[in-house]
This record gives sequence, structure tokens and C-alpha cells, in this order.
Amino acid sequence: MAEEARLSDSPSENAKGVVLVTGASGFIGSAVIRKLGNDYQVVGLDRAGPPDPPSPAVAIDFDLGSDEAVRKALEEVRDQFGSRIASVIHLAAYYDVSGEPNPLYEKITVEGTRRLIDGLQSFEVEQFVYASTMLVHRATNSPDEPIDEDSPIDPSWAYPESKVRTEAVLKERHGDIPVVFLRIAGVYEDEGHQPFIAEQIARIYEHRLIAHVYPGMLCAGQSFVHLDDLTDAIARLVERRRDLPAELPLLIGEPEALGYAEVQDIIGCTLHGEGWDTFRIPQPIARAGAWVQSEVLGSGSSIKPWMVEASNDHYVLDISRARQFLGWEPKHRLRDALPKMVAALKRDPQGWYKANKLNPALVAWYGQRPVAPAHAEHDGGADPGMDHMAMGHTEGRHESDDMSHGQDAEPAMAHGGDHDDMAMMDADARRTRWVHFATIGLGAWLAASPLVYDAVTSGTVDDAVRAVTVDRGLPSVEWRAGVLMISDVISGMLLMLFGAMSLSKRTAWFGQWASCFVGIWLLFAPLIFWSPSAAQYQNDMLIGALAIAFSVLVPMMPGMSMAGMMDPKSVPPGWTYGPSTAAQRLPIAALGLIGLLISRMLTAYQLGHIDSAWEPFFMGSPADPRNGTEEIITSDVSKAWPIPDAGLGAVSYIFEILMAVMGTRDRWRTMPWMVTFFGILVIPLGVISIYFIIIQPIMIGTWSTPALIAGLAMVVMIPFALDEVIAMGQFLYWAHCRGKPLIRTFFKGDAVDKGEEYTGDALSASPSAAWAEARRGVTLPWTLAVSTVMGAFLMLTRLVFGTDGAMANSDHLVGALVITVAIIATAEVARALRFVNVAFGAWLVAAPFLLEGANSTATIASIAIGLALVALSLPRGKRSTEHYAGWDKYVV
Repeated sequence: MAEEARLSDSPSENAKGVVLVTGASGFIGSAVIRKLGNDYQVVGLDRAGPPDPPSPAVAIDFDLGSDEAVRKALEEVRDQFGSRIASVIHLAAYYDVSGEPNPLYEKITVEGTRRLIDGLQSFEVEQFVYASTMLVHRATNSPDEPIDEDSPIDPSWAYPESKVRTEAVLKERHGDIPVVFLRIAGVYEDEGHQPFIAEQIARIYEHRLIAHVYPGMLCAGQSFVHLDDLTDAIARLVERRRDLPAELPLLIGEPEALGYAEVQDIIGCTLHGEGWDTFRIPQPIARAGAWVQSEVLGSGSSIKPWMVEASNDHYVLDISRARQFLGWEPKHRLRDALPKMVAALKRDPQGWYKANKLNPALVAWYGQRPVAPAHAEHDGGADPGMDHMAMGHTEGRHESDDMSHGQDAEPAMAHGGDHDDMAMMDADARRTRWVHFATIGLGAWLAASPLVYDAVTSGTVDDAVRAVTVDRGLPSVEWRAGVLMISDVISGMLLMLFGAMSLSKRTAWFGQWASCFVGIWLLFAPLIFWSPSAAQYQNDMLIGALAIAFSVLVPMMPGMSMAGMMDPKSVPPGWTYGPSTAAQRLPIAALGLIGLLISRMLTAYQLGHIDSAWEPFFMGSPADPRNGTEEIITSDVSKAWPIPDAGLGAVSYIFEILMAVMGTRDRWRTMPWMVTFFGILVIPLGVISIYFIIIQPIMIGTWSTPALIAGLAMVVMIPFALDEVIAMGQFLYWAHCRGKPLIRTFFKGDAVDKGEEYTGDALSASPSAAWAEARRGVTLPWTLAVSTVMGAFLMLTRLVFGTDGAMANSDHLVGALVITVAIIATAEVARALRFVNVAFGAWLVAAPFLLEGANSTATIASIAIGLALVALSLPRGKRSTEHYAGWDKYVV
């Protein structure tokens, strides 16, 4: 077969000339093959794929980085196609966007081309076309000064410098092989595939602030060329190869170079129906911003310092030579193509982002209807003037959107229609009917409770209760016990009534919610009336929690959207995981349980049910027989609350536990109201807990170990809860953009167009799998870990350095806040919050000079810790592979 495919060296016997294309699987290389494939025998030289060079090219493995690999590839060409070659189109090269010198420029671009041209000396080669770039020329200072092939050669950064060196190698070593130095403008096509233009469109599409600023002249323009026009020029070069000079520099690009502001306006008008305001900023500010983003924050910004330096450059091309030798004129204009790029983006945002090598998660919620699978990603295209091939090959992937369950119709229809949905809901109601009978039983138990315990007893506990009564100025013990007995009887009877109503379809909605509110009352009643009985308090707390669980947690939540319940998608569009899985919520429930157990003990002391509170470390004031915990929960700060403040914390923890286990893995869209209130409970209350920890030594003069543990548990909950709140917010914003009634969606939920279904169950797999699922979206960079340790150290400067007064209070306050910020910032969706610690670090530097109470050692330590905290708070730290749709851009 190889012998049959071998082409003769005689032109008369070989109707099709042989054309070698390096970088054949890349963006430009593939297009060149398709252009030349009908008229020539095309051989694609590239490292073994995928992707492979397209048909009809014959693929040969080729690596520019190795003398032996180049030799073997050319020998294979000779074996299959003979030694006569019509043209070599050399596209392969190394490119990166950093702008910094890289050894691979020399190894691949310069030396790789030397290997190739030397190896071709034993062939009969009619033409060697080297894909260079217009950037080898010195930029001009005005759009009225066009560049031609005789313009000065003066590259300004590493990539074009490598092209200049390579052109010099070819001039020295091409021998009898005619060479064309094809200096190409930025390549684009109708869907984009031009990295700088694609980034520019994306910034305007997403309304980024950076899209409104530019560090150079707003009229600065650079030439571009459409992919079809470029391949047409290459085809003409091959066709006219015998008529061209032995060395021919040739610029290829559109003679019209749009200014930056004009491009902005065209994109803005096409996207948003109005011009786009662009403002010039000083280059030093832009350079500093690009450096900080890239080197300090580690955010991987697409804007590099070298781009700022080039922002005033004009590259307006004079293409007279291309007209003279090729009769070539571009048929496309960037001015006309920009609206087409924008139209392609609006048709399929995710597909367009993927095709242009941008982050598709950022636009997962965009668009109005689901679309067909996105185009496969193209390779190459990252270079403003040509295809690029790292190590002789441009790697790539073929990806498509996973649009399963992406239909725009009500998901209910995919399950057989409304009739089937109602049948499923009825079946679910039958399976959980037992909870309503259980609610009736709870009501009976509660109503009979006053008959089996006496709320007013004698003994030690009774003495403590009476002491609390006097200390707080409460009504008599007997009156409070009697009121609570009446409350229990009435509440029990109401639970029996509402539980019975929940059994009927007609009254189920009212019965379930009414039972829930009775349960809430039972949690608060012993606190409002300062229950004198521990049994009464525990009884009401347990029955109240169970009544809430049995009314709205175990059975289907009344009033939820049928479409939302029937939609199986639980992973939000653009997310890599579901933020509402059971494993994700388990840490919150576990931490809530820790807080509940501690709060219950502290509440018992405040109510007088026990005569001491556990405290292993802090003995409190020497003049007070009580320990630190007892002093704190009986202090004036605590007495400012009309009910036991520890009991209020216990109720909050109960709500957190119940809400943590409530709903299914899609609750971010089926129960937005509940996720909202859950977030309010966890996030603000976590901050309040830190506030109480902060004021303990400042206002009361001691600490409480149980309060410290409970506060830490509350703060650690926050990063585990934030991602679900973000997903819920994205869903509500999407619903608003779709014109859905926002209030109705907030309370009833709904289906989504996109997203994915997740059927895994990490909790049943293994503890390690459960933990891996639970911590998705939460990472602990070493910078945040060290910041947390520094915050803890600041809280101990009274003991370590002997600081006192305002300085000691400042250290304590800042330390607690630093810990809070660092822990919350472990959630990637809140990573930007770490910048708050920069302000705290700056205060630590200034505080010793503004406040009293610091000795020289403490002063030096404060300055050092402050500077370290600033430095630690700037880098983002290692980013996980998770995505959060449009929130990705805030993970900086």
C-alpha cells in the first residue's frame, strides 16, 4: 500500500504536487489543509494526536524539538511521496502569552526551523513558506503611517524576537530553496478564534469594569486578517511559487486597522444596543495593576505587563506587495465580522467560550434556550499572527456541552405529564403520612405532660431558680410554671388538630405550616417565660424540634413548584458539583450539634436548672467565686437580653440543624427561601458569635471555654454554607432575567434550563468519600492557615508581651477579626474577602504609635505581624478545579 501511495518524482507522472504543512492539526494548519487538499497532495506534519490533521492530509509524526524526530519524519516523507516537494508551509512554533523569554522559543521556533530547513536540502523543494508575524516590524506612532516590508525590523517582546532570529536562520541556510517570510496579522474568523478580540468581547459581554479602561491611545489600531483570506493568500503563494523571488518578505493583513475604542463601540452596540464608554488610564497604573494581578494575586489575568507597553502601537499594513505578487486582496473586514462574532456568542454563550478557550462556566446561566452541543475546541489560535505549536505540536481537546435534561419545556412533561406527576406526588404523600400521625402523638404527649411532672419542686435546683428570679426581676416561679403548663396543654391540642388537618389534601397546606409554627413557639416559650423546670424546658425543646421536622422536613414541603420538584437537575449550570448534597450539609449539621449541646448547658445555668457551668481553664475574677463562663453568662451584657441569650443561641443551632437536613440536593432552586434564611442564620450569627468572643476580655475581663468552642463551630460553618447561598442567588437572578415572577420563585422554587443531574451518594460510600464531597469548594491555602495562627497569637499578646490597655484590646479585637476573615475566605466563593486582612495588617503597623499599652517588644511584633499579614493576604493561593459559573470571576 505504501508503494502504491508513493508519488513519482516526475511532474508528468504526479498530477498533484506535494505540500508539507507543519502544525497541521492547529487552527490555521487545519484550514490550510482544507484549502489545498483538492489541488495538492497534502502531508500534515505534527506530533501524534489527537487531534489529528484533517482529511485529506496524510499525517506523519513530527517533533521540531528533536534532530532525530525531524530526520525520521522527512525520511518517511521521502519513502511515501518522493523527494520533490512543491511547497512547505511552516506554521509550527512555540508561543506563550507571558511576554517573557523562554528557552522553548530557541529550541522549537529557531532551532526547530533550522533542523527542518537543513533536512530539506536533500529534497527538491520549490518553495518554503515561513509563517512569521507582522510584529517583527517596529510599530508606528500614528495610524497614518502604514508599515510595509521595508519598514524597520524591531520586535518588542519575546515572541516576535524569536521570529526575527528564525528569519535570519532561514536567510543564512535556505540555500537553493526559495523562501517566503509570510508576516501575518492577527488571525480571526466569524466566531472569533482570535484570543485578544475574544477576551475583549467577553469583558464587554460580562460588563467587567476593566472593559471600560485602556492604557494606550484609544485610536491605536492593529491589522487583522480573516482565516479564509489568509488561506487564500497561502494558496496563491503555492500556485505562483515559480514566479516569486528567491527571498520574499510579505505582509498579509487588512489595510483597515480599527482603533481600540472603535472596536469597543462596535462590540458594545452589537451586544447592548449602545456605544461602549472607554477611558484612557495612565500606563504606570495599568502596568502595576497587571503585575499585581499576575504576580502578587496569582489570578492568572489575561492582561500582561508587555501588553500595556504595546498599547500605543499602531500596525496599519501596506499590502501593495501582496497585491503585486499574488493579486491578493482581503475579502473580509473585521468591522463586518465583529457583529458575527457577537451573534455567535449570543446564540450559544458556553459553546462560544469553549471554542475561544475561555471559561464557559462564567456564562453557564446566560442565554434563553438550550442549544446543540458546542463546537469542538480548535487548537492553536493563541498567537496574534499565526498557529503556534509548543514542542512542535498544539495540544487540544474535543469537548461538547453536556446538555442532558436541558429542555426548555416544563420538566414535568418529560415524566409523562401532569397526571403522572400528581400520581408521584400522591405516592410520596402516602409514604410519609406516618409523620402526621406522629405529630398527633407528639401533641397528645405534650398536652399530658403537666400531669406527669411538677414544674415547681424544692431542693438545690429550686434555690438556684429562685435566685435567678430575684436576680433578673422575673415574675414568681409559680406563675411562670403555671403559664408554661397552660402553653403546653394548648400547644399539644393544637398539634393534634393541625396534625389531623395535614392528613387531608384540602387542609394539608395549612395544617403542616400551622404545626411548624407551633413547634417554633415551643422552642421559644420556655425562654420567654424563663421556665423554672428543666424537664419542662427539655420537653418543649424536643417536641418543638420534632414538630417542625414532622410538619415540613420529612414530608414534602407544602406549596413547592411541581416543575421544580420534577426537574432532576441538582448541579447548577456552570458548577462542577452540587452545593446542596447531603455530604455538603453534613459538616454544618455536625457543627450545629456541637453548638447546641454547649448552648443547652449554658441555658440550663442561666435558667437556674444547674448551679454551676463547666469551665476547665478560665477561673474568672479572683474576687468572684464564679468561674469565667459563669461570670460571662450572668454579666450585664448577658442581662441586657430579655430572655436567656444562651437559650437564643440554642434555638438558633436547632434551626441550623433542621435547615441543614431539610430538603433534597436540589434545594438551591426548589427552596430558595429556606436557603436564604439558612444563610442568614449561619453567616450573620457566626459574625455575632465572634463579637461576643471579642468583648469577653474587653468588657468582662475573662473568657469562656464553651463560648469559644461554640463560636469557633459557628464560624467554621460559614465557608461550608456560602456556596449554596451563591448558587441560590444565581438561580434567582436567572429567574428574574427570564421574566419569571421573582417572589413566587423565591417561595416555591422552579426548574432550570441547564445544569446536570447528580445521582451519587458519597455518604454511603466511605468516610473519605463523604469528606471529599463535603469540602468541595473549601480549600485552605497555607497563607490563610498562617493568617489564622497569627490572629490567634494576637489574641494572646496580653500574656506573651504583657501589653495592656488600648493596645491589648486592639490586638485582641484585630486577632479575632483576622481569624474570622481567614476562616470565611477558605470558601473559594469568598476568597476575595481575605483582602480585608490587608486593612487589619496596616492597622497593626500603625497601632503602636497611636495607642497606649505596648512596650518595645510588642511594638516590633505588631509591625512585623502587620506587614506579614498584608503579604499573606495578597496571594489567592492554590485554586481548586471547581467552577461556580459567573462567580468564577470573583475567585481572585
